[in-house]
Amino acid sequence: MGVVELRGLKKSYGQVPIVHGIDLKVNPGEFLALVGPSGCGKSTLLRMVAGLETISAGEILFDGKVVNSLDPKQRNVAMVFQNYALYPHMSVRENMSLNLRLSGVAKSEIVKRVDEAARLLHIDSILDRRPSQLSGGQRQRVAMGRAIVRDPAVFLFDEPLSNLDAKLRVMMRAEIKALHQKVRTTSIYVTHDQIEAMTLADRIAVLNGGRVEQIGSPIELYNNPTNKFVAGFIGSPAMNFIAGKIENGHAVVDQVSKGLPSVPLANIANGTAVEFGIRPEHLRLSGDGTGLPGTVLQVDQTGSQTHIVADVLGSSVTVVLDGMVMLSPEEKINLSAKADDIYLFTAGDGKAVGPRPAPRLREKT
Repeated sequence: MGVVELRGLKKSYGQVPIVHGIDLKVNPGEFLALVGPSGCGKSTLLRMVAGLETISAGEILFDGKVVNSLDPKQRNVAMVFQNYALYPHMSVRENMSLNLRLSGVAKSEIVKRVDEAARLLHIDSILDRRPSQLSGGQRQRVAMGRAIVRDPAVFLFDEPLSNLDAKLRVMMRAEIKALHQKVRTTSIYVTHDQIEAMTLADRIAVLNGGRVEQIGSPIELYNNPTNKFVAGFIGSPAMNFIAGKIENGHAVVDQVSKGLPSVPLANIANGTAVEFGIRPEHLRLSGDGTGLPGTVLQVDQTGSQTHIVADVLGSSVTVVLDGMVMLSPEEKINLSAKADDIYLFTAGDGKAVGPRPAPRLREKT
């Protein structure tokens, strides 16, 4: 089945707590991504699931059975590492079959499993090569093939694409997604790259400082972040934040009389500091002199889009516009956004407040 459940999981190194009582359930066949900044505890969490790290408190359950005391080889998990972990003196076939040979699996069954996995990963033509003769992408396929042949209950991925160049990462993302759709094995995938997480995962758990900030589908996290941290982490380029306050039951931007649309808020005291959150793709240039005044700092043309960085009320704000927009550094601009595209967060604890922007759905053509 491959149900993985964490209950009150904690990890400390000496007196230093790293993971703070995480509760999490991964459903059968689900692809769950763990994302967060460096040092947030995501790799430590994965290694505890694998049995490579001892836990300080809590329980890990596989299909309802507590596995805290089981060795890694007894947990029926397969892990794909960042550095591939291939034996340089062995061929691709030998690397893929090693665990099966050590487990005493019949030779005919080993050949069958390796050949099937190699065809699935399009590496059947390189089975006799050694790792030094392979590209980075081929080595990663071999590492995944070694995991597949074991037919585990759970796949664990620890930043498997971080050593690849940008083009190859995109290609391998597509291959991992296609692979999961074929084998439907429960998978937990650790990455610091939120684009990887959003394109691969059924659900994402956003970690920060050893705690889970929010769990949900990629679209849920993008449309309905529960706090400023999640809002700023999910989405690329990252969400912009602009200081504001509550006046007469509405959130308004500080310092300017004609800025963003005011957002009605009930039950929040006047004078309370808030922050407006606006995604770069939801900001537009205002040609009538209204909106937030800014000064262009940088213009990047990507062909299909124009990325602008501007100084707005002392904050650096990123704008993504469709097409080629000709602007120059030091040029004065005004930026606007629809009220439905504005998120609000309390300035103190960063919690989301007020109405949520409606999801933007594009009609089929």
